[in-house]
Amino acid sequence: MNAPFSAYLSENAAGLKKLLGLFRERYDYTSILASDSKGFKIAITGKNDDIENSNITTERGIVIRVHKDGLYSEYSLNRFDKDHPEASFEEASKALDAQMELLKSTETEVYFTSKLSDEPCTLSKEFETEELPETCDMGKIIDNMHELREYAKKKSENLVDIRFNLQSTHISKLFLTANRDMRQSYVYSEGNVIPIKSSEAKTVYSYEGISGRVGPELFAGMKDIVDKALRTADEEISASAVEPGEYDVITCPDVTGLIAHEAFGHGVEMDMFVKDRALGAKYIGKRVGSDKVTMHEGANCAVDVTSYAFDDEGTLAGDVTEIDHGILRTGICDALSALRLGTEPTGNGKRQNFEHKVYSRMTNTVFDSGTDTLEDMIKSIKFGYLLEEMASGMEDPKHWGIQCIVERGYEINDGKLTGKVVSPVVMTGYVPDVLGSVSMVSTDRKVYGNGMCGKGYKEWVKVADGGPYLKLRARLG
Repeated sequence: MNAPFSAYLSENAAGLKKLLGLFRERYDYTSILASDSKGFKIAITGKNDDIENSNITTERGIVIRVHKDGLYSEYSLNRFDKDHPEASFEEASKALDAQMELLKSTETEVYFTSKLSDEPCTLSKEFETEELPETCDMGKIIDNMHELREYAKKKSENLVDIRFNLQSTHISKLFLTANRDMRQSYVYSEGNVIPIKSSEAKTVYSYEGISGRVGPELFAGMKDIVDKALRTADEEISASAVEPGEYDVITCPDVTGLIAHEAFGHGVEMDMFVKDRALGAKYIGKRVGSDKVTMHEGANCAVDVTSYAFDDEGTLAGDVTEIDHGILRTGICDALSALRLGTEPTGNGKRQNFEHKVYSRMTNTVFDSGTDTLEDMIKSIKFGYLLEEMASGMEDPKHWGIQCIVERGYEINDGKLTGKVVSPVVMTGYVPDVLGSVSMVSTDRKVYGNGMCGKGYKEWVKVADGGPYLKLRARLG
């Protein structure tokens, strides 16, 4: 079935259009984004079941953006009377006018921006799903997780605890301007399992997850990731520390995704170009990787948790080739930053929710596949590591340093996996050097959407990333 568009938004659409008309009499551009997202979050441990009928992406509210005299202002509200839109108009217009007066008084040039284009567009997109989070059988899901917990206890020794985290959200958004009526509805879900094991020497945990632009039916397939998480936890119990140094390495698709996110994620979000806070702006048209490196970004370049029809500014979803055979072609851009930079928006204008402003944000950030096999890549390494399971990462967009924390490294000696495991592993380097060393790229590709990304430790949005196996040179410690 298709995920049905919100009845609440449908009922209020006519009233919101009347509200839009009132604003158009006072301002030369107005847009209204109305959101209605329902979902749940479940956390299961050995001691407790924590169930909430909300999560970080559930919301219901409206944000109004207006333009006048070269300035933009926004106002959000979570109460709206469709029969009396003039009440919301009076409330919002007073605040919007006050904001504009304040902006004028600063005389800061960066705030002065031309009017957004308003090309006609009528769109209604309901993406497919099997189940909806608001009507699914949550009791059945919880019972299934309890069964998997008992299965893990019987299968694995030294298991201290095993934790399950599940969430699913049905997102509906309505975007209106003078010439646009855009509606979308989709469901995304994600689940992860974290087994905790202990030995006399140490306590470790492993992590495995699944995600997709699908409904809660996703959670029926978690047994496979339980098995893998238990196996990798055993490997980490017996793992040793890596000897610091520079090595030939192969990155598994999830680590490849971490590199994509950290190397060319925030570093080419073009709102950072406006403020001259990203080195990537100086590398457009220049080489940043080997000929083996091609990377795409956009809601249309993969199907996962952040694959939508249009962004929070009414820009249609895109598929941007950021790196083309080693050459950095462009970044990703929200609509206002695009105006300020004299370029086109890419469909990457995203809000944490209706109460937060738009930033240039990642969606699916993915390296393209190549022509090599994993077997040949392993055979090509005299001594190095196969790196698997991303833990976290950090970048410096101003100077292009990168740090990727990886859970495990599998030793390769004379072209063969030896069975030795090192954990944890920290991979560091200068982005053009790391990507410039890429010499082999596998034919397969995977995308992972189990994380969220902040912008300066705030503004959390869903992202997905991934790619194939990459062979490269990096410093490990």
